[in-house]
Amino acid sequence: MANISEIARLAGVSTATISRVINRHPYVSESTRKKVIEIMEQLDYVPNGNAISLKKGATCLIGIVAVAFNPLLIRFMQAFTQSAEKHGFNITLFITNGQVEKELVALEMLKRKQLDAIVCVLRSNEWKVIESYTKYGPIVTWQRLENSYIPSVFMDQYEAYRIGLEHLYLKGYREILSVYPISNGLNTKERMRAYADFITKYKLTVDFPNFQDMIYVRDGEELAKWWIAQTNRPDAIFCANDEVAAGFIAELRRSKFSVPGDVGIIGFDNTEVAHLFDLTTIHYPVDQQAENAFTIIQNMLDTTTKELIPLKYTLVERQST
Repeated sequence: MANISEIARLAGVSTATISRVINRHPYVSESTRKKVIEIMEQLDYVPNGNAISLKKGATCLIGIVAVAFNPLLIRFMQAFTQSAEKHGFNITLFITNGQVEKELVALEMLKRKQLDAIVCVLRSNEWKVIESYTKYGPIVTWQRLENSYIPSVFMDQYEAYRIGLEHLYLKGYREILSVYPISNGLNTKERMRAYADFITKYKLTVDFPNFQDMIYVRDGEELAKWWIAQTNRPDAIFCANDEVAAGFIAELRRSKFSVPGDVGIIGFDNTEVAHLFDLTTIHYPVDQQAENAFTIIQNMLDTTTKELIPLKYTLVERQST
């Protein structure tokens, strides 16, 4: 296999010139550049990517760390990847299934300069462990976090939940059940705070169970079975996400109930399933969050100050309310 010294000999130039051509250095004449490239093509020479990365001090590789796949994560990854690829970066994915060791693999790769940066979508380790790796490269998170070392692209879900609850009230619903995602999450706490303030504001009386950790379609189906069995039923349900809402609607339809005839339903995220089920939901601008995550990383790597996209929640009203 050809090496850089052989190419330099055939081209009649120094190995330093060959290196400049490979790295697209501007101080090489066009005629020399063309000659070197022709010889490289004739010899089918492929530059050593690892060597180039070590010399530049960058791999052009960003790691995305997540616990598991879900529709929202896929949306985030797609948007982030598109932004990164436009600027010459590639993506490697780490799915940890909640195992701290798998997450540490990504963090150690950052330490060894095998990654330029990490996006921590959903962590497995404690934040203090992750924070200890920020000295080796940028780490950005999608989770709600206020940390001077780990920037976050989270959005305050209090406002989003308030928008949804006000919509239900304007539609005439008064017996509103709120269903929450991860019980120990800061976003859940903000949703619960918004719900409590809403109940106080309108002096409503509700006496329903506190449903938490409801994330999947099957959770929505179980919720529907609970609703059907009640004598004092909520007249509206604010679901943790669109998947739970879809499961709820599907199970109600199997039992010959109608939405919104028998109960109003609102989801969260505005995923494709919301469109499929004609579901009123809160639009969560995940694509723009992902773009902001890449911009933060780019600013940290290149010491630039590119502005972030302003983010806001919006209500998408469909037929379920």
